[in-house]
Amino acid sequence: MKLQRPILVGGLGLSFCLWMFQSWHHYLVLSGELSLLSLLAVGGGLWLLKQKSTKEALEQLDRTPVDRATVEGAIALAEAVVTRLAQEAENHIEVLGATSLLQEKIVQLTAELDRKEIDLAVTGGKSVGKTALIRLLKQNFSSLQFHETLPLFTEAGEERDATELEKAIASDFILFLIDGDLIDSEFQIIQQIKAANQSIMLVLNKQDQYLPDERLNVFSQLKQRLQGYVVATTAYPLPIKVRKHLEDGSVQEWLEQPAPDIQQLTSVLGEILLQQGEQLVWATTRRKALLLKAEAKDLLNGIRRDRSLQSIEQYQWIAAAAAFANPVPTLDILATAAINAQMVMDLGAIYQQKFSLAQAQTVAGTMGSLMLKLGLVELSSQAIATILKSNAVTFVAGGAVQGVSAAYLTRIAGLTLVEYFQQQEIAIDSGTVFNPEKLRQTLLSCFQQNQQISLLQGFVKQSVKRLLSSPKPGISAV
Repeated sequence: MKLQRPILVGGLGLSFCLWMFQSWHHYLVLSGELSLLSLLAVGGGLWLLKQKSTKEALEQLDRTPVDRATVEGAIALAEAVVTRLAQEAENHIEVLGATSLLQEKIVQLTAELDRKEIDLAVTGGKSVGKTALIRLLKQNFSSLQFHETLPLFTEAGEERDATELEKAIASDFILFLIDGDLIDSEFQIIQQIKAANQSIMLVLNKQDQYLPDERLNVFSQLKQRLQGYVVATTAYPLPIKVRKHLEDGSVQEWLEQPAPDIQQLTSVLGEILLQQGEQLVWATTRRKALLLKAEAKDLLNGIRRDRSLQSIEQYQWIAAAAAFANPVPTLDILATAAINAQMVMDLGAIYQQKFSLAQAQTVAGTMGSLMLKLGLVELSSQAIATILKSNAVTFVAGGAVQGVSAAYLTRIAGLTLVEYFQQQEIAIDSGTVFNPEKLRQTLLSCFQQNQQISLLQGFVKQSVKRLLSSPKPGISAV
């Protein structure tokens, strides 16, 4: 097939012309000192003379009270992502079922806005009085739906704790029970709950087991350590031994069961439900909408990643062929940059991130410049050369190192773009905001993930096989 990508035509064509010119004037080798961005501007500039140049990461929750309009907006965004997923999942049977379930959940979320019953989760460690407290609260609050988690911090381990914590966070409000001063594991769980923007009340149960001075000291420490609601209760008091001296001098003893003391809890909880009940439901609905949107985004990114990997493989072999056919190492960078600019446009189109030609050149130039400044080009070339040296046949093949290196760096650039786009909000319109610092961080992470020797050896083997099986002068394109 013929090359029909304008940036590829300009970049590869200019690369070939400069190679021919360099064979006559050796001093042009000094062009290697030009910056990658400058070379790219020249390559794309020839075509631009004739043509016009033409957003969880997961959303973080804030801690301000939500209103109905905010929640409706979150549901609308989730619905937009699910709709986009349905459009792009038409040829992915394995995703269609999950898409249908997400569409049903969107309808349920809208109905949740007017829910009157409050879902209250009661959690904590083993034997802190969860069941007894729920039994008492049911006598005082008819509008509450209670959910008791399995005990935390048991031999079942952190995995079950995480599962139970997830269930608790899905409620409208959490009562976290302790029976003494906070230990570190309890404090960490509470911090996780707060980080999820979930409303929580710390309940010091079994306060009757402390002397008055000790009780006051523990409660005071909890109030100082934590910001928010802290109350003390006794859901199931210990029996009290009562002794009575009779007139005949004998003594009678028996055990009496004191009445539970949850007055402070019911008072504070009742005030919260009265003043914030509606907001609690809205906050839960918003969290569900954000989670639903994230789930839809993951499925959509999976579909788009599959499409992107096919595109990346095509571009990496074009880059390999261009560098393999071109004996001038400094010009390999130019051809690779031109290829990467076209790849930016194609991958951006898959992720609904529309780039103009100028924007694509800027992104590709920035990425190439980062690769040079971070030493990734030198590191990868050295590693690839070392692997090739182990095979005399492949090592002596002219341009093998340059060809494999160009393919590898193009693949790294493509995978970096995929990771970068996946971290962005699903684009509802065609707007694009480019963040160079975020791209730099993603590039470093992607390079490190793909520097495992086994992965690199496999890639080198695949690349050499492909290069040596193709005619050197010819370059096929997508």
